[in-house]
Amino acid sequence: MNQERLITVLIAPHITEKTSLAMANNNQYAFRVRRDADKTEIKSAVELMFDVKVARVQVVNEPGKTRRFGKTMGRTQDWKKAYVRLADGQAIDYEAQSRSQAKR
Repeated sequence: MNQERLITVLIAPHITEKTSLAMANNNQYAFRVRRDADKTEIKSAVELMFDVKVARVQVVNEPGKTRRFGKTMGRTQDWKKAYVRLADGQAIDYEAQSRSQAKR
């Protein structure tokens, strides 16, 4: 797989109350990913970006919501979320990762 493509697969970590519990209890992290990404690309991207071993990937397609913009009705964009379970003994430290990228 192309390394440039893998760098663009992960959009952002998805941190909510539910994903925080999954991090603490199941060693599982959630990411917003590109809509055209598949499980193997997501696994390779996480392993490349965070230098960890991924055990399993689950993908959820989140539909956009209907919203009102003034008088007109609109719709937010559909997006894809990936739940990534790491191998035993592995962890991702978001704070250390952001500090190292800020130095670059």
